[in-house]
Amino acid sequence: MFYLSQELFFPPVSETKSHGIVALGGDLSSERLQLAYKSGIFPWFEDGEPITWWSPNPRMVLFLDELVISKSMRNILNRNTFTITFNQNFRDVMAHCQQIKRDGQNGTWITNDMIEAYCKLNELGIAKSIEVWQNDELVGGLYGIDLGHVFCGESMFSKVSNASKVAFITLVKYLQQNDYKLLDCQVYNPHLESLGCREIDRIDFMELLKKDQS
Repeated sequence: MFYLSQELFFPPVSETKSHGIVALGGDLSSERLQLAYKSGIFPWFEDGEPITWWSPNPRMVLFLDELVISKSMRNILNRNTFTITFNQNFRDVMAHCQQIKRDGQNGTWITNDMIEAYCKLNELGIAKSIEVWQNDELVGGLYGIDLGHVFCGESMFSKVSNASKVAFITLVKYLQQNDYKLLDCQVYNPHLESLGCREIDRIDFMELLKKDQS
């Protein structure tokens, strides 16, 4: 296992073990987080654990032209049930994602330190959010890291039915309109699969990630 020092460095993801862990330790500085995402790596750990950096294989992604919008979701979108904003309440979106109970997890991986670190990235214009409102209440949303040609989705929440799907579809339409190449969804879950996401080999993901990076 590779243990990070204060040096701003990650080992190549090709050296990642089969479980997907790249390294342990380091910090959540803006510089390290930016390097991580540009390197196909993201932090994922529960409170009280060491910072754990992952690059899973396979990788769950959405090719933007493969988005699946069901007939029922089209009806919901057409009814304008929700009001949607972009990057207006980043901290609140993260706080709601933190509170969501997830199967198989004893706690949340969105620690208070994580919120502060990503809010700094938001101030730098790197982390962004989609907010979904109903009757002036924040009922859904998502956030992630914007690499300019790839958007790395981190987490989403929904307090009412379909609100997170509305956020997801809104994000994908924005990415399509602005010539992004890919939405990174990290790891498999059936909810993402229903929206058109699929797993690809990490090598293929890294080639798409590195393409067009300055």
